Amino acid sequence: MSTPKPYYEEDGIQIFLGDCFEVMKQFADKSFDLVLTDPPYGINYDKQQNEMARSGRVSHGGRWKEYDENYWDEEIPKKEVFDEVFRVSKNQIIWGGNYFQLPYHTCWLIWNKIQRSLMTDGEIAWTSFDKRIWIFDMSRADAYINKSDGKCHPAQKPYQLFIWCLEKLGKSSDLILDPFMGSGTTLVAAKMLGRKAVGIEINERYCEIAAQRLKVTPVPLF
Repeated sequence: MSTPKPYYEEDGIQIFLGDCFEVMKQFADKSFDLVLTDPPYGINYDKQQNEMARSGRVSHGGRWKEYDENYWDEEIPKKEVFDEVFRVSKNQIIWGGNYFQLPYHTCWLIWNKIQRSLMTDGEIAWTSFDKRIWIFDMSRADAYINKSDGKCHPAQKPYQLFIWCLEKLGKSSDLILDPFMGSGTTLVAAKMLGRKAVGIEINERYCEIAAQRLKVTPVPLF
């Protein structure tokens, strides 16, 4: 079974440009040990951010940033896409799990955003593991304003959160997949931990942003 040529490849990391459903069909069953991903929630968050940016509203000490009008968050992925995710991977961590109909498991991951506001107090990840619930504390200010590598995507998660995910539920030998790669945070976290990973993204601009982020992400010394 052949796969398309990677858009970017270096240090055990690959990026594929394309529709994740079509790309995943090229992978054999259980090709990946772990999926770590943050799919669209279907809440029009990208559109909301642009509207707030244009209105001049200020949030958490800074103005809202305006992004490209590709509006990828109008609906959640179809069941057939999740079916492919489960086919190609052994285990999964899926952020926004409360927006999707997923099988029952006991282990959920919670990002507590510390500061309370009109926006959500936190976010939840569904996992395929039957372990206990874990909570990651990181203020929205540290995640969105004081991020050392900047925010390039309207729904970008802090890389510290994804490092925590991989350390909690992954293994050093895991091959990781993110089929909704966005600006590449899963791959950045994987590279920082010295793990191999594959990302898929339909928007070429975000593929390029992810590639640039990876180029300046250091590999671990040990």
